[in-house]
Amino acid sequence: MTPRPEDDTSTPPPGSADTVVLDGVSLAAMTERGCIDRVLDDLDAGVGGWLVTVHLDMLRRVRRVDELRELIGAATLRVADGMPLVWASRLQRTPLPGRVAGSNLVDTLSGAAAERERSVFLLGGNPGTADAAAAELRRRYPTLRVAGTHCPPIGFEQDDEQLQRIGEAIDSAQPDIVYVALGFPKQERLIARLRDRRPAGWWIGVGISFSFLCGEVTRAPGWMQRLGMEWLHRLWQEPRRLIGRYLLCLPFGAGLLVRSALRGVGCRNRICVSRTLL
Repeated sequence: MTPRPEDDTSTPPPGSADTVVLDGVSLAAMTERGCIDRVLDDLDAGVGGWLVTVHLDMLRRVRRVDELRELIGAATLRVADGMPLVWASRLQRTPLPGRVAGSNLVDTLSGAAAERERSVFLLGGNPGTADAAAAELRRRYPTLRVAGTHCPPIGFEQDDEQLQRIGEAIDSAQPDIVYVALGFPKQERLIARLRDRRPAGWWIGVGISFSFLCGEVTRAPGWMQRLGMEWLHRLWQEPRRLIGRYLLCLPFGAGLLVRSALRGVGCRNRICVSRTLL
């Protein structure tokens, strides 16, 4: 589905108060509450969409790979998931109001959806985590309608039969909100492929969030999240899987802060001139 013109954040007007450009990627200047309201208000209006929560590793990879840049550029809404992005926005004097983490939205958006009588579908995650996360959401929000869950096997993206099963599950459930927990960019590629099957719904990539929600993986304490140190907690739990990613992200993050600070020095009237890639 092609985003409505008013929803397209790919080329925001220079100095727009509604968007912030970081390393050429435009992000909605939106709080978590504002993001929740946007999704639910659009659903009430019969309008679907696609939300991407951009974290540091995603920004790094998007800058390097055209296909990934075009992929998330097709989203209706992009928000900053990660304190380094928030810090960078402040350094360049175009401050974002805060972090909007996909791992938080699975919980908070689901709670708000329950109040509005909207349904959710949990797609992906490690084996068993979609069902366990759905059970936890029902426990927290007894009125929440869980339209369904589906955990495709490893390699499903190369199997037309498996992709068809996923599409049929969405067709049957007709959910209002689809959480896709497969990690970047696999979840975004799947959303791009499937969202036309449910154009009236909102699709959100949420990474490892099902594992957090059901307790399979422990989230960092709140103080670590606020200080931007959640990555240390993750690395301690899964060193073999994450060490390579963080070895790339740390220098990129440092470079992002330096580039943002330099842009901030050159800002006039608190509006920075930046080449927009998305």
